[in-house]
Amino acid sequence: MFGHNFKYTFKVLMRNRMLLFWTFVFPLVLGTMFKLAFSNIENSEKLNVIPIAIVDNEDFQGNEAFRRTFETLSDESSDEQMFDTVYVSKDEADTLLSDGDVDGVLYMNGAEPEIWIHENGINQTVLQYVVDEIVHTSAIMEKRVQNELEQGAMPDIEGLYKNVMEQVAGRKSNLVDASRANMSYTMIEYYTLIAMACLYGGILGMTALSRNLPNMGNLGKRTAIVPISKAKTMFSSLLAAYCTQLIGLAILFVYTIFVMKVDYGENLPYVILLALAGSLAGLTLAIMVTTVVKTGENGKLGILIGITMACCFLSGMMGITMKYIIEKHVPFLDKINPASMITDGYYALYYYGVDKRFWMDVASLGIFSAFMLLVSAQGLRRQKYDSI
Repeated sequence: MFGHNFKYTFKVLMRNRMLLFWTFVFPLVLGTMFKLAFSNIENSEKLNVIPIAIVDNEDFQGNEAFRRTFETLSDESSDEQMFDTVYVSKDEADTLLSDGDVDGVLYMNGAEPEIWIHENGINQTVLQYVVDEIVHTSAIMEKRVQNELEQGAMPDIEGLYKNVMEQVAGRKSNLVDASRANMSYTMIEYYTLIAMACLYGGILGMTALSRNLPNMGNLGKRTAIVPISKAKTMFSSLLAAYCTQLIGLAILFVYTIFVMKVDYGENLPYVILLALAGSLAGLTLAIMVTTVVKTGENGKLGILIGITMACCFLSGMMGITMKYIIEKHVPFLDKINPASMITDGYYALYYYGVDKRFWMDVASLGIFSAFMLLVSAQGLRRQKYDSI
């Protein structure tokens, strides 16, 4: 009976054109609109070559690591040029900075680098980042030289300096093109799109569950009086809805990855795992609305869609700044929003990899699903029918 009801429910859901549109087609249409709207935004916001000045004194000339690294990063013949560098005296550097002709000045005071700026900004942050990387990597290289000398070996100074430049220049792409090595801020839209698809899949669960409730139609009345396990019937129906929902998510992932070229990072299995947990949260949310809300099927459907869209709005779908506003001013609301749990899990994956924060988001979705099922169970227990 379990297999028969699963197969029958699956066929019913797959033949419902309205359900297939909202769970399969609508996310694809919305994703395409995101692609058309945001395709040129990142290109217009790439980091340009940064004008800087370096005080060309004896301390700078004597520091091989700084001198060679900035020569490499200022090479105009390279496609990876980061700085437009001028070498001047201390007084000339101060004048250029005061006139706004350069964004920052590097001054070597002995072995210690100093950065002069007039205002904070992304260009100044990049310069500080590069200087910090040179200092950090140089210290490592110096320690290696010292260890090799202590062991009686002749260190490869040229190779070590080359290593310094490679390590600093190797991180350049992280600063120049945010749409590649770092997460593009428009990725938040695609993350909320997945969250919406997960929660919208609850419509399938609502439809499957409603078929088995006596107060929702004739089929539910017949199911209530036949001598079969009601738990097995409901579970098989919801499992069919969940499998149908996963098919829609698979289509969405294939479309966004291979057609729209969306980069979800290197941890795709964990991206899918989070989507599975999000889909379960959407399904249990629909079960809760179906069992607790006292209204007709259309009314329940409207409430479920309203809740889903509100969750997606608060997680940043309609405005990427909304998520940060909610996190700052109403953090509790962000913690109980399943759409925010999904998007936050994707941020964690993109920035930090598979770490504690990611698993916390997965666990939060599991707790949310368990709570929705508990509320739904209480709602079902209280339902009594004097006449069906």
